[in-house]
Amino acid sequence: MIGYVTIGTADLAKSGAFYDALLGTIGAVRFMEEPNYFIAWSKGQGEPSLGVAVPFNKEPATAGNGTMVAIALENQQQVNAFYNKALELGGTSEGEVGFRPEEAESGFYAGYFRDLDGNKLNAFCIVG
Repeated sequence: MIGYVTIGTADLAKSGAFYDALLGTIGAVRFMEEPNYFIAWSKGQGEPSLGVAVPFNKEPATAGNGTMVAIALENQQQVNAFYNKALELGGTSEGEVGFRPEEAESGFYAGYFRDLDGNKLNAFCIVG
């Protein structure tokens, strides 16, 4: 059910080097990177991954700021339904469903939300 976990960092280069070395010990490698913002590692396609990111809101990274749980789903319809259900149940939007980057027509499709306690989650799938 869990697709990936993202944790916050104040120094992407330093964190990247740390996790390259640490996660390399279990066969995980960088598979996704957005300079000055995000790096992710995985052991293979379809496997769960761990990412580090500079917090989107530009506030300092803390144990909770930048932390997010991602729920891996099979298709866009499931992502839409899951995201809408979260909002229906009282969650708040942190980013409407759609492709990231927004101009993409395939690839990473996600909706971001916070639960009733303010925890950040997303529902996502890979399209095409």
